[in-house]
Amino acid sequence: MLGPITTGIDDKFLSQEECEVLKHPLINGVILFSRNYEDPKQLLALTNSIKAINSKLLVSVDHEGGRVQRFRDEFSQLPSMSDAFQLENASEKLHDIGWTLAAELLACKVDFSYAPCVDVNGISQVIGNRAFSSEPEKVVTGAKALIKGLHSAGMKSVIKHFPGHGSVGPDSHIAMPVDDRSFADINEYDLVPFKRLVAESLADAVMPAHVIYSEVDKNPACFSDFWLKTVLRKQLGFNGPVISDDMGMQGAVQVGDYPTRVAKALNAGCDAVLLCNEKPGLYQVMDSLPIEKYQHHGARMAVFHQKNYPSWDDVMRDQRWLNCQKIINS
Repeated sequence: MLGPITTGIDDKFLSQEECEVLKHPLINGVILFSRNYEDPKQLLALTNSIKAINSKLLVSVDHEGGRVQRFRDEFSQLPSMSDAFQLENASEKLHDIGWTLAAELLACKVDFSYAPCVDVNGISQVIGNRAFSSEPEKVVTGAKALIKGLHSAGMKSVIKHFPGHGSVGPDSHIAMPVDDRSFADINEYDLVPFKRLVAESLADAVMPAHVIYSEVDKNPACFSDFWLKTVLRKQLGFNGPVISDDMGMQGAVQVGDYPTRVAKALNAGCDAVLLCNEKPGLYQVMDSLPIEKYQHHGARMAVFHQKNYPSWDDVMRDQRWLNCQKIINS
């Protein structure tokens, strides 16, 4: 069974200290960043070393394309979702982009990416061209095509940032965004892609936003029983894993210290939490979170376990990968 904590690591290899951390019963895996990447060969060696500690550990990355792509040298330079959606025959091309995104990661034994972003583009400083469109139905169309590409390569989707980050200006990495619209307005606009993708069984996991929707709940969505249990679970009928955004972001700081944030997110309905960069905070959580209560809390994360990984050479021979290179180079 899997614990609830996904942690970051410092370098392109595991330190002895990190090896010990990954043996802790609360840890479910590792999220990687650009600091952890040199080339595909090094990345595969790193992921193999993680899985050698425990084959159940999951390796993930925030790798969407455009400006949010952690691995670049020798990886396909994927377009932003906004740019891809404007291409002729966009759905067909997004399918090949999704397949390539997934297949290249899987060839390096990275189990999943936190993608796609299904926010409806509005005034957000951090979403922008990460979104497929400023129209909800077009976001649904683009996301469906990309997710079907991910699925065809064997990778699950993580749709974000529930219930929508596009209509609030500040960046939750560095500020505490507050969206003061009514639930009715959010439901008719931002929630449309989430409702449709859940209903069509294309949402394998959901990441909530570090945003306060002040007319609905005083808590950011990541820490909100209403958003996670009442809306996402009961009203939308979502049964997959809910994964928090990084507990080190400014949008989470107001909730309290690291142990308080993590416990509140898990109790509100998250199955897993990201602790990406702050090792002191990680150690505080590991020391204080009751193991017996939370060591199996991440059980739903088992959907991300992979049975087979392709080789890098096999990926580059595939027609879908070749099609994606034409899109990138056109």
